[in-house]
Amino acid sequence: MPRRMEIELTSERPDGSWTWRAAGAREPKGVMPADLVPAGRRVGHVLRVEADMEIDGITIVTVLPERAKDDRSPQRIELLPAERPFEAVTSQLAAKGRSDRSDRPRRDRGDRPDRGDRGRGERRERTERDPRRTERTERDARPGRDDRRGPDGERRRPRDDDRRPRRAPFTAPPELPSRPKPRRLKPGRTHRSEVLAALPEAHRAVAERVLQGGIPAVRQAVKEQNERLRAEGKEEIPAQNLLDMAERLLPQLRVAEWRDRADAALKDLELLDLRDLRSVVVASDDPVVARDDSTRALAAQLREALVSKQEREHQQWLADILAALAVGRVVRALKLSSQPPKAGVPFPADVAAPLVAAASAALTPVEPPERWVALLEAAAFSPVHTAVTVQAPPATPGDELLATARRLAVLIPQVATALGVDLPPPGTPAPKPLRPTRPTEPRRPARPPRTEKAESSPPSTPES
Repeated sequence: MPRRMEIELTSERPDGSWTWRAAGAREPKGVMPADLVPAGRRVGHVLRVEADMEIDGITIVTVLPERAKDDRSPQRIELLPAERPFEAVTSQLAAKGRSDRSDRPRRDRGDRPDRGDRGRGERRERTERDPRRTERTERDARPGRDDRRGPDGERRRPRDDDRRPRRAPFTAPPELPSRPKPRRLKPGRTHRSEVLAALPEAHRAVAERVLQGGIPAVRQAVKEQNERLRAEGKEEIPAQNLLDMAERLLPQLRVAEWRDRADAALKDLELLDLRDLRSVVVASDDPVVARDDSTRALAAQLREALVSKQEREHQQWLADILAALAVGRVVRALKLSSQPPKAGVPFPADVAAPLVAAASAALTPVEPPERWVALLEAAAFSPVHTAVTVQAPPATPGDELLATARRLAVLIPQVATALGVDLPPPGTPAPKPLRPTRPTEPRRPARPPRTEKAESSPPSTPES
């Protein structure tokens, strides 16, 4: 679909064609035939055109007419003077307090009977007329209400032995000191922009496709453009030439992309996620990246930083496990033990022994089934899963606990046997950890369809 843009005429060639550039740009962008340029145009004139964006360049399709200037004068509101004379308005605020009631005549209350003269019969009649008094009388006459009144009929506060026994307050386990969250790698585009700026204009579109998805992205873009040209009855572009160009540009683009990632890793080395740093170091072993002396020196620096960072995080990992055990958070310690920062390192025995003892001591009959499920889910994927034992199973395990033990029986056979679960046959694959589930939220109602009119020509993204 053609795209509208503004161009500026830069020069006129001897054959009558014109060179042009985008309005405000520095260098010419292309050439347009003389029959498309309106008469009387000179160098520096700005035209509104429709152009096709293709991989091999930009083609001007047509020149749009200039916009008509709006000569309408702005509308103004005329203020007319008032015919009647101006009269000022005054106000007076009233004084605060209750002084305005002092001059009112007091009502004579001599005809009102004394309250002490009323008999019980009159009070009973008022009770019968007012249903709220009746409800209050019935509520006071319920069993167990008389003991709250003293000998004189007055209500008294309940004694300590009359109150209901309170539940023991829940004491939350102490929180562990949290470490700063590792940051993800966010590379810049400094080296990639330098490579793109050094390329000719006709090669930049191919290079951007290579950065987006490699050679397959260029092949797909050429295929789509040739299908569109074939449908329009135009000549197809040679696909092999563009693929050869992409293969020539691929090595320097890959090196520039790795250097951007390496610079970002060195800039944020202390708080960088260990997985991202490891991915940058692994990518440095590519022969295309390692063929330069500067890239080899940068890769050696990152490799040394990776070794020291792995050792430091390994020591922090063991310290976090011991800290969780010290405050009684056994499930937290088991989950941490299953997430080592460096794979293939043996779990130390001085940390495994207290972890096994704490996990085995937590599997007691007095614990609820929910606690058993959480402990088994954490212990099954811990490096000490084969050493955890059960002292005594619960009296009523429950369906959820039995289902969990049956699913994890391959990893914790000794616990499954203690719960009376049959072991699976040899060769059964081990299960995977359960993913955390998100809380279910009510589905939002669908939005009503929009009633505004769509634009006559929606903007289209340029194809490269």
